[in-house]
Amino acid sequence: MPNVLLLGGTTEASALARLLAEQGVETTLSYAGRTDNPRQQPVPVRIGGFGGVEGLARYLREQRVTHLVDATHPFAATMSANAVMAAQSAGVPLIALTRPAWCPTEEDRWTRVADIAGAVAALAGPAKRILLALGRMHVAAFAAQPQHHYVLRFVDVPGAPPALPDHHLIVDRGPFTPEADHALMAAHEIDLVVCKNAGGSGAEAKLIAARRRGIPVLMIDRPALPARREVARPEAVLAWLGHAPSTAKRGV
Repeated sequence: MPNVLLLGGTTEASALARLLAEQGVETTLSYAGRTDNPRQQPVPVRIGGFGGVEGLARYLREQRVTHLVDATHPFAATMSANAVMAAQSAGVPLIALTRPAWCPTEEDRWTRVADIAGAVAALAGPAKRILLALGRMHVAAFAAQPQHHYVLRFVDVPGAPPALPDHHLIVDRGPFTPEADHALMAAHEIDLVVCKNAGGSGAEAKLIAARRRGIPVLMIDRPALPARREVARPEAVLAWLGHAPSTAKRGV
């Protein structure tokens, strides 16, 4: 029977945790600890880091983990790289459950940058009203461009006010809808959206709304990661584990 360590923090990780629980697969879901109130899960949860590659490899050995699943955020580059190296060190097979990246349509007005520093640099110039859809981790970097009015959307109330001189904070948890994000952009007179290419349907609402309103998007590309096996659906992870989803329980 597999003993799975699931590196989570995403909607996809929660969906996979439910499927693993339904199949009776022994699973531990690990959070980095950046969300104050994570969703309730049907499997045991651990919160906190492992102590780098060596710490994670040691955990895999000591807990006799048979399969490692990386379902962290596509921008959790350090954790994902550590997972690849720790899995190799411990001799544990790894698979990544990750969202396909977004691709612009002909109607989108994207400017792409490589990282947060590139996004900050790209904001030099006249004042704008910006939807800064990055969560709270990287907000302080944008204090280098204080001329803008920033609209922020966080999952939790921050422990300290964001370090931006001109901002409006919204505390809300997705998934969001294009209609609601369209209304938000209209209400705040947004003329630029800054976001990461996180992929997924739940976070795509802002892009659909921006497209409908003709608002440009400053898109931060995904970080480069080591080679690894990747799938886009939780069911594909079950197949990799040798546990195809059961249909017997459905419709009961």
